[in-house]
Formats: sequence, C-alpha cells, structure tokens
Amino acid sequence: MSEGEKIVRKRQHPGRGRGKGRAHPKGRQLDLTAQAEVASLLRDRPRNRDLLIEYLHLIQDSQGCLPAAHLAALADEMRIPMAEVYEVASFYAHFDIVREDEAKPPALTVRVCDSLTCEMMGAQTLLKDLAAKYGGSVRLLPAPCMGRCDTAPVAEVGHRHVTQATVENISTAIDGGDHSPIVPDYRDLDAYQADGGYALLRACRDGDTTVDDILAALDDSGLRGLGGAGFPTGRKWQFVRAEPKPRYLTVNADEGEPGTFKDRHYLETDPHRFLEGMLIAAWAVEADRAYIYLRDEYPQVNKLLQTEIAKLVEFGLVAESYVELRRGAGAYICGEESAMIESLEGKRGLPRHRPPYVAQVGLFDRPTLVNNVETLYWIRDIMQKGSGWFAEQGRNGGKGLRSYSVSGRVKKPGVKLAPAGITVRELIEEFCGGMADGHAFKGYLPGGASGGILPASKGDLPLEFGKLEGEGCFVGSHAVVILSDQDDMGDVARNLMRFFEDESCGQCTPCRVGTEKAVALMSNGPWDEALLEELGRAMTDASICGLGQAAANPLFSVLKHFREEVV
Repeated sequence: MSEGEKIVRKRQHPGRGRGKGRAHPKGRQLDLTAQAEVASLLRDRPRNRDLLIEYLHLIQDSQGCLPAAHLAALADEMRIPMAEVYEVASFYAHFDIVREDEAKPPALTVRVCDSLTCEMMGAQTLLKDLAAKYGGSVRLLPAPCMGRCDTAPVAEVGHRHVTQATVENISTAIDGGDHSPIVPDYRDLDAYQADGGYALLRACRDGDTTVDDILAALDDSGLRGLGGAGFPTGRKWQFVRAEPKPRYLTVNADEGEPGTFKDRHYLETDPHRFLEGMLIAAWAVEADRAYIYLRDEYPQVNKLLQTEIAKLVEFGLVAESYVELRRGAGAYICGEESAMIESLEGKRGLPRHRPPYVAQVGLFDRPTLVNNVETLYWIRDIMQKGSGWFAEQGRNGGKGLRSYSVSGRVKKPGVKLAPAGITVRELIEEFCGGMADGHAFKGYLPGGASGGILPASKGDLPLEFGKLEGEGCFVGSHAVVILSDQDDMGDVARNLMRFFEDESCGQCTPCRVGTEKAVALMSNGPWDEALLEELGRAMTDASICGLGQAAANPLFSVLKHFREEVV
C-alpha cells in the first residue's frame, strides 16, 4: 500500500449486529403467560419497591415456587432489575427459585424442625422414617425453630403444623388434603372491647391521658424491651420522640430464637391487648404508620391478625392502611432490628452498621420505634393496674413480670408467666412440675441458642437482665431450655452452632466463615480447645451483629462447664 492510501471501512449502525436489527432486546425475554399471571396477582396493588417480598410470597403461594419466568415478569412489573429481584428471593429460605431448565418441587413440602429441643425429642429419626416412607413423593426438609418447642418434635405439612409429631400423625395430615393453617380460638375484638379494651387508647386520643403520663408510668414500672436486648421502654420512646418527623413504628414479631415461643402465645390468644399497646406506642411517638413484621412460621397468626386489623378499620379505631402486616420469609437474622427494617424495605435482611441507630435513621431512613410483641402487650395492664403493680412483681432483684418460654426435660413445658429474676430451679419446681420422669437436671440454656449454657450448679442465679453476664451468658428473650443427664453437651453445642451456620446472613467474614469452621472443628473427634477459643474470640470481636457476636457462646460455655465431655 502506497503512502497516502487509506483503508475505508463501512460503519455499521450501533445495534444492527450483522447488518440486521434485533427483533428483541438482548437477555432473558418476558414470558407472556408468566407476565399475565403476575399482573393478575398484583392487580391494582401499588408497585412500591418495599413490597417486593410480599409479591414474592404471592407468586410462591400461587405457583408453589418462584419460576424464573415469573421473577422476570415481576422485575418488569415493578421496574426493578432482575438481578435485584433474584438476590432478594435467594436470600430467604421460604422462597424456592426454579430456573428455566429445572422441574418444580413436589406440590407438598413437609418441614421437620431440627433445632435443639426438637432434636432432643427425636427429630432426626423422624426425618429418616419419613424419607423411607415417602421417598420423593413429598419434599422433606429440615427446618430451624418453628416456635413450638413446648410441643416438640414439630413438623409443618404445607402450612399446617403437627405438634408432638410422629410418622403416623404427619401421615394423617398429609393424607387429609387440607394443608392450610389452623387458626386457634382467640379473644376477638368484640370480646376484647366488652372487657374494657381500647378504652385506654381512646383516653390517649381524647387527651384524658397524656404522653407524659404514659412515659412516666413506663419508667416507674421498669418495663424493658422483651425481645432480647432489655432496653428501657420509656427511654426508647423518648429518644424517638426527640427526632424530627415523619416517624414510623415497627413491631418485631419475628421471634426466631430457638426455644422462644412467648410472642406466638400472646398473638394467638389475646391479639388485641398487643394491638392496643402498639397503637398507644404509635400515638405516643406520633408515628405516620405502623408495621408488624411477622415470622412466616406463624401462618395462623397471620390469618387472625389480618381479620382483626380489618375489624379495627371497620370500627374506626385506625385508618385504612395505617397498620401494615408484613410476612417474613424464613430468615432468623431478621429478628435483628436493622435487618428487619431492611426486609421491611423489600431488601435482603442484612444488618446495618451502627451508628446511626434505627431510632434516628430507621425505616425509609426516618426515625423508627422498634418494639417487641410482649413489650407492647403489657402497656394496658401497666396503665390500668399501676406501674407499682408491675414493678413489685419481681424476685431476687428483678423488676416486673416475664414470660419464660420453657422447653426440654420438664414435665410441663410452655409459656410461664413468672416474676422477673426467678431462678431456673424455682421455675422448674414451681411452674413446670419438676423434671421429666427419668431425667436429672444437668444444665440449661437461660436465653435461647445465643444465651450460652449453664450447669445445674448455677441453677440459683436470677434469670434477669444483667444477672448472668458474669458467667458469659444472658437471659435474652427468656427462652429456657432444660437439659438432663441424658443429653450430650457436645451434641447440644453442635446443634446450636449448625443453626448459626445456616442462619448467618453471610455479610461479614468472621460470622460466615467462622460458624462453618466451628461446626467442622466441633464435629471431628475431640475438640481443639485452643483453636476453637481463638476462632470464637474472632467471631465475637469482629462480627457486625449479634448473631456472629453471640454464636460462640454455647461453644465457650461447654468448654468452661462441661470440658470433660468434649476435650
């Protein structure tokens, strides 16, 4: 080619490919049938981003899974990226994503709880026997705590729970055909109002009872957050009131701590006592809206709350849409308040770094009051019976009443309303009918899976906030699991660590990798004490939230009090 000659290349129009325009955009194309089905499910519901998880539930309930075509249609309908829809759906255990080349799961799923109390009562044997009987005709899954530890072992057939489960009664539930939840008898709005219900709320709104009256009573009563943290309730309300409007209220009804079931008990027996407390709290902090985040393992509570909230609207006690009931989707981490708020916003339930705290920057980046179900349940009684009545109920330095979820090796497990500060020996003898026949008291979990393990020799310590920390334990949500001489403490600790491994959100390395490594080290012969302690300290010191920070507590407890069984 001589100097000055040029090569002239014909330019193609961008997007024309090999000279031809595309018939459709690159990537996954919308399935018209799936698009029509998703549009029919959503109807005239708002396409708000925070409702993504609710709409994933709609698809899961209608299809039995989340087909890829329906996820793509939902992304298009809500005008959000498919990748974002997928990452949210894949985060939660109760969503079943089915790709284009995969078959749908069996129409019926049977979940068997394998958390500590259920495993103590034979859950693993039950899973094996069910697998031998049903093969692949139903889908069998181990599942974390279902909040029914007092009736262990527990299974869920579809959305119908089977307590004290056996192969026989599970088979009866499968063959019965109706797999919907059973709504228990409860005190409805009419019965609650006949007993003076909502008189306090009306007094607040009419000005007969002031915010200062409520706050003073809460402070004098010593009422604390009963979801696990134990923060003074009145002080929390004051913090939120001091922040600029708009403000929100959220209720943490996602009690996923293994061994805990007290909130379920109150929700399915006397829901309006809690609802009135919630509406008083919302009034006190002048919340623009109230949200209830309910764990998906309580479908019967979901049904009854939908019914009773609709009645509140009908009777003019709340404006329509003021109270929003949201379903969790099987993620223990969403019991942590900032993870719960992320989930309420339709995102993955990843805990936030703090500060800022949710009282300052919470739901939709606005100041947010977060309360537990039981905390709100006590508001009416404290105001009507007096703060002194509540405060004087304690024992051994405790203040108030506590609802202890008791399970394990006792004759009468269940929710026990007892004085704050009661000891575990007093709880067993006075409220649980003593130890189960043939079992001798060996140890106990004072605060669920994360609260550590104490030996029977420590059975005279008060079960109250601030009383167990010196032993490396805490009372948390007041979930008490009783262990006996027939329980292997190494097995107990491994069960709890497997739970934390499964439920880690994966956001931070110390928790994500640490729980996995701990399970492996605890499962291979005698424990390497030095290595496990080093690993546990790294998890405790470096994890973002309470899950990783507390995951090593059972490990440390067993090494401290039951070392001869594992080393």
